Amino acid sequence: MAKIMLIGLDVGTTATKAVLIDEAGERLAAFAHPHATRRPQEGHAEQDPRDWMAGVLGALDAFARGHDLSGLKAIGICSQVNSHVFVDGAGTPLLPAIIWQDGRSAPDAAALDGQVSDAQKIGWFGTPMPIDASHALARMAHVRRVSPEIYARTRHVLAPKDFCILQLTGAVVSDPIAAVGLVDAGGDYVADLLALVPRAAELLPPLASFTTIAGVVRAGLPCAGVPVVVGAMDAWGGMFGVGVVADGDAMYQSGTSDVPGIVSSTIVPTPGVILFPPYEGVVMHAAPTQSGGASLGWIAGVLGRSPAEAAALGASAVPGRSAPLFLPHLQGERAPLWDSASRGVFARLDPGSGAAEMARAVMEGVAYAGRWAFEALYRSAAVDPAVINIGGGGSLSDDWCQIRADVLGKPLRRCVAPESAALGAAILAGQASGIGGTLMEAVRLLVRYDRVFEPDGAVKGYHAERFGHYQALYGDLRGFNGRF
Repeated sequence: MAKIMLIGLDVGTTATKAVLIDEAGERLAAFAHPHATRRPQEGHAEQDPRDWMAGVLGALDAFARGHDLSGLKAIGICSQVNSHVFVDGAGTPLLPAIIWQDGRSAPDAAALDGQVSDAQKIGWFGTPMPIDASHALARMAHVRRVSPEIYARTRHVLAPKDFCILQLTGAVVSDPIAAVGLVDAGGDYVADLLALVPRAAELLPPLASFTTIAGVVRAGLPCAGVPVVVGAMDAWGGMFGVGVVADGDAMYQSGTSDVPGIVSSTIVPTPGVILFPPYEGVVMHAAPTQSGGASLGWIAGVLGRSPAEAAALGASAVPGRSAPLFLPHLQGERAPLWDSASRGVFARLDPGSGAAEMARAVMEGVAYAGRWAFEALYRSAAVDPAVINIGGGGSLSDDWCQIRADVLGKPLRRCVAPESAALGAAILAGQASGIGGTLMEAVRLLVRYDRVFEPDGAVKGYHAERFGHYQALYGDLRGFNGRF
C-alpha cells in the first residue's frame, strides 16, 4: 500500500521552498528554488511571477522523480502577502509583481488612509490597521494613476499563492486571511473600503477557507490530478508550522522579514498591530517588521561573507560600547511604526567598531525591532506569553536565537523544520484530506522542536538600556528622514 503523503509549498520572498511529509509528519524531502528581487529604482521591489512557478513546478517535479507519489493526497500552498501581481483574463502578468517591500504606493496609501477614520477601521477590523504602501488598494490606486492602460486590461489582482493556484489549476480564488486589510471580522470584503478605488471589488478574487480544494493540477504538469488547497498567507502557514494554534500561543517567525504574533481571543485595539479575521476560532494578532533576515543578508554582502558567517562573526563580538546601534529600516519599517520613510542607520561608531561589532549591531537591531513589535502585541492580545516558538531561516543561528531571547527576556522554543511555512501548508493539505484530526491535533502532532533558548539575566540591563536608546534614535531621526 502506497505511503500517504502531503506536499507543502511556500512562495517566499527569497525562494520557493517545499516539503514532502508523510501522515505522521516525517520529513521525506525538501526543496528550495531561489528567486531574485529587482529594484529598478529607489523604493521599488519587484519579482517575476514566472520565477515563482519555476520553483513550484521544480519542487513538484523533484518530488515526483525521487518518490512514489501514488499516495499523495493533496498539495498545500502559502506565500508572501501584500505582494501583488496584476494579470489579464488569460492569467498573464501585465507587470512585474510588486512585492511587500515596495514603497512606491506610499502617496496613494496616505491619500486612501486619510479617507478612513480610526473608528471605521476598528469597526471593520477590530483595530486601527493602517493603509500603507503595501496595501492592495494602494497598489491598485497607484497602477490606475500611473498606468491607466494596464489597469484597464487588468482582470485580477492576486497574491503569489493565488497566482500559482491559477497557473496550476485554472481556478481564481484566495482566502480571507491573505486579503490583509480588506476583510472584516466576518470574513467578507469591506465594500465601503473597496469602493474607494474604482473596480477594486471586481479585481479581487473570491474567498474560500484555507482547506477548500481550489482544483486539481492540470494535465501535463507534475503531480497532475492531485488536489490543490487554497492555503494561507506565509505568516499563517508559518504559525501552524511553528506549533502556534491555541489562545496564548506566541510565535517569532524569522525570515526575510520577522513576523511576531500572538493568538488571543481578547482584543485591545492597539495602533500598529494587524488583527486578522478569526479562522476556526483562532484570532491572530501580528506585528510584521520590514527587515529581519534581509538585514543580516545586507551586512553579510557588505562584508563579503555568507549570512551564516556574518552571524558567527557578530556573535564573536563582546557586547559593549564599541557595538553601535543599528536601525534595520533599510526599506522603511512596518509594525508597529508603519513608517515607509525611515531608513537604516548605524549610530555611535567608534574606533573599536569593526566588522564583528557591526554584524552584532545588526543582529541586536533586528532583535530590538522584534521587541518593539512584541510590546505592542502584548497590549493588543492582553497576553504575556511564557514561551515564544521561533522558526524560519533566521532561527538557524543559535547565536541569533540567544540574542533574541536575551532582548525579549523570554524563552524561545525552536522548531526542527526551518521551512515552517511550507510545513504549515502541508498541514492544511492534510486537513483538506481528512488527515491529522482537528487543526490543533494536527499541529501538535506534526510540529517538533529541538531546543529552548533561555534568556540570560546577566544582560537584561544591557539590552534594556540599548533598547531605550534604539527607540530614541528612531524618534530623533524621524524629521530628518521625512525631508528626503
